[in-house]
Amino acid sequence: MLTLLSVSTGAAVVVALAALARARQVSRRLDRLTESYWELRYEYGQLRARVGRLEGQPEADAGGHPPEQASTAFVPLSSLKK
Repeated sequence: MLTLLSVSTGAAVVVALAALARARQVSRRLDRLTESYWELRYEYGQLRARVGRLEGQPEADAGGHPPEQASTAFVPLSSLKK
C-alpha cells in the first residue's frame, strides 16, 4: 500500500512539473504573439498614414476616423460657466 502511494505521489509530481513547464512555454509564446500584434498594428498605422499622404488624403484622427467624421471640438470652460 505504501509503495502504491509513493508511486502515485511521484507520478503526480512529474505531471505537475510537466504542466508547469508547458505553462511557462505557452506564456512565453503568448508574450511573443502579443508583441508581434502590437508591432504589426503600429506598422499598419504608419503605412496607412504614409499612403494617405501619398494620395493627398487628409490624415485620420487617433481613432481612425477621417476628419470629416470627427464631431468633437474644443469648447473653452469659461463659456460653460455662465
